[in-house]
Amino acid sequence: MNINASGWRPERPDTDAAALDGAPATFTGNRALMLEEALIFEIGTTETTGVDIEAAPAVTTRLGGLERHAAIGLAGLAEPEAVRHYTRLSRQNYAIDLGLFPLGSCTMKHNPRLNEKMARLPGFADIHPLQPVDSVQGALAVIHELAEWLVTLTGMKAVAMSPKAGAHGELCGILCIKAALEARGEGHRKVILVPESAHGTNPATAAFAGYSVEDIPATPEGRVDTAALKARLGPDIAGVMITNPNTCGLFERDLKEISDAVHAVGGYVYCDGANFNAIVGRVRPGDLGVDAMHINLHKTFSTPHGGGGPGSGPVVLSAALAPFAPLPFVEKEGDHFVLVEEETAQDHHDQSFGRMTAFHGQMGMFTRALSYILSHGADGLRQVAEDAVLNANYVLRRLEDVLDAPFAGSGPCMHEALFSDDGFPEGFSTLDVAKGLIDEGFHPMTVYFPLVVHGAMLVEPTETESKAALDQFIGALRSVALRAKAGDATLKTAPHFAPRARLDETQAARKPVLAWREPVALAAE
Repeated sequence: MNINASGWRPERPDTDAAALDGAPATFTGNRALMLEEALIFEIGTTETTGVDIEAAPAVTTRLGGLERHAAIGLAGLAEPEAVRHYTRLSRQNYAIDLGLFPLGSCTMKHNPRLNEKMARLPGFADIHPLQPVDSVQGALAVIHELAEWLVTLTGMKAVAMSPKAGAHGELCGILCIKAALEARGEGHRKVILVPESAHGTNPATAAFAGYSVEDIPATPEGRVDTAALKARLGPDIAGVMITNPNTCGLFERDLKEISDAVHAVGGYVYCDGANFNAIVGRVRPGDLGVDAMHINLHKTFSTPHGGGGPGSGPVVLSAALAPFAPLPFVEKEGDHFVLVEEETAQDHHDQSFGRMTAFHGQMGMFTRALSYILSHGADGLRQVAEDAVLNANYVLRRLEDVLDAPFAGSGPCMHEALFSDDGFPEGFSTLDVAKGLIDEGFHPMTVYFPLVVHGAMLVEPTETESKAALDQFIGALRSVALRAKAGDATLKTAPHFAPRARLDETQAARKPVLAWREPVALAAE
């Protein structure tokens, strides 16, 4: 990148997409409304600010030696410059409002704007968790009603609403299991079984809670090896963490048999509910012997997803684990709602393992999720699952002739279609297909997961995509897959039309540059 007389750096010979399609290079580096944007440090300078501020008067510090001794080093921009900078950056990001988001196991579905409107009502958006209970009766009513829906849809006894995300919910469920085992004097049980077809966070959660983790293999058809699991059961087993539908996009049809076997040796069954979107309204996990299951509100009930939050992962519990649920929780006494926050406040909840968060959870997510549920009703939620499964099977069958589908013979898939890079010529891989999809205007699907499939490509279309949208994505993925099978060398350097070319992702992960430094060569000029 070179500096011209104005200080602008438009030339990117290594990444300039214009040169690849015969179009002339532009002075700015822009291609019409595909805008090139420099770093904020390259636009502004650390010597200026966006506004004129008088020097602060000398005062006695109260920071006790923690005051700053050097400039903060942030570039100063005027307001229009700052707004334009971040708006241009936002245009380089992919979002569910731009197109289909095919991430497998992530259920990136449309967020209805009605839900957003409800969450922004002052009675929900402007409240504080420390307000007097009498002044937030409407908000507590929302939490209570949502809890009732979650318990009903899952066939469970109770629900803990406070966990903030899926993995947080997993920890909640495992801590409930731990508390239950200790309460009956069986804290010596220290092993959690985790099938290969489970989500990757499951073993991490069990280990974090102090358990040893042992793998259970998958069968050739992509499901839990029930015989292997039963053979490992014994007095040291605290429980099993199983994902259903699993990460191969298949329903674990032996789950009830597995639950009965685990219960027979005194263990508990945790079900990862990240994929509940595929079975909501169709299957109640409680009927399958599940003792605890988290529900990602952003996956099944359309609350915003990504960017680190705000997430919400309520955990439904069986009658055996309900007494150990974390505080706080909402109860209805007559026409009044109360927030139970002390372990001894109610005799029926004096075995709680304690708190997981300071307050009751994500109010905005609760409001959005309940709005979604009430908009659909029971029959609508059932159709959500049916359409999600239909869309995934449509994708699977339309692509299985050009992409290897390792479990296509295991029957219909559930919410996601799983492919592999088997059949690609030497030198071509899943990564090349993913990068090629970026040039087609799509965020790539989940790649290299689940680990039981080499070069995995996991596609989840969700129920909110139309047939036309699916056909466009299928056409793009078919095109890129055929290019890979034909040995098209241009795939090895894709993406060509993105703001940046292909990165060395290994080096980026091992040696990330976390702070900007002015290049020495540029400073000399």
